[in-house]
Amino acid sequence: MSRIDVLGVGFDDLTMDGAVEAALGFMASRAARYVCTPNPEIVMAAKKDGGLASALAGADMVLADGVGVTKAAAMLGTPLKSRVPGIDFAAAVISRLAARGGSVYLFGAKPGVAEAAAEKLSAQYQGIVIAGTSDGYFKDDAPVIEKINAAGPDFLMVCLGSPKQERWMAANAGKLNCGLMAGLGGSLDVLAGNVQRAPEAWRRLGLEWLYRTIKEPKRLGRVIKLPLFVAEAAAQGAKGKRKNGQEG
Repeated sequence: MSRIDVLGVGFDDLTMDGAVEAALGFMASRAARYVCTPNPEIVMAAKKDGGLASALAGADMVLADGVGVTKAAAMLGTPLKSRVPGIDFAAAVISRLAARGGSVYLFGAKPGVAEAAAEKLSAQYQGIVIAGTSDGYFKDDAPVIEKINAAGPDFLMVCLGSPKQERWMAANAGKLNCGLMAGLGGSLDVLAGNVQRAPEAWRRLGLEWLYRTIKEPKRLGRVIKLPLFVAEAAAQGAKGKRKNGQEG
C-alpha cells in the first residue's frame, strides 16, 4: 500500500482498527517488524536528520500520532483517514494480545518506570503476559537485545524518545526475536501513572498537546515548532493547488 506524504514522511492511511489488524498480522511472521508513530515535531526533525528520515522510511507501518499530521495531510490535499495516537494503538494491541495470552516487553524510560507500567498493565488487561522490562539507560545494545531475545515477546514497546527509538529499531530489527516493535515515546510514563493524559474531551478536540504543555511548561520549546509545521504544510498545499490549476 502506498503511503501519503506529509512534508517528506510517508504515512499509512489507516484507522485504529486497521492499524491493529495490520500489527497482529505482522506479529504472526515473527520477523521483528517495526512501527513508527511520528508527530509534527518528528516530521520536522526528519527534514534535518537523515538517520531519522531513513528509519521512518524503512518502518513497516507509520502512523499519524498527532492531530497536526492529519490537518497537514488535509491541507496538502491528501487526507488521512484518522490519527492513530501511539499510546492508544499500544493499548488496543495489548488488549487483543491479552485475549489470547500474548506477551509484551516494556523497554525504556527511567529505572523503575517499566516495572510500574507492567504492574498497571497486568491489572488492567487480564491475560497479558509481561515478557520482561528494561529501562532506557544503557550504553551497549547487546545485553538489552540478549534479554529481549530470551523473552521472545509478541510485542516490544520501545520507549526511548525520538530519534533514539526510531534509530534503535531500524538498526536492530534484524537481530531481534519478537513479533513486532513500536516506537512509543513517553508511553511508559503514562502507563505507570507518572504522567497524566489529557481528559477525553481535550483528546476528542485534538488538544492533548495543549493540555500537556499547560501541565509541563518545559514542553513549550517543542510546541513552538508546530506553527512552523502547519505553515509549511499550508504553503505546500497552496503551491500544489496553483500547480494543479495551471495544469487544468
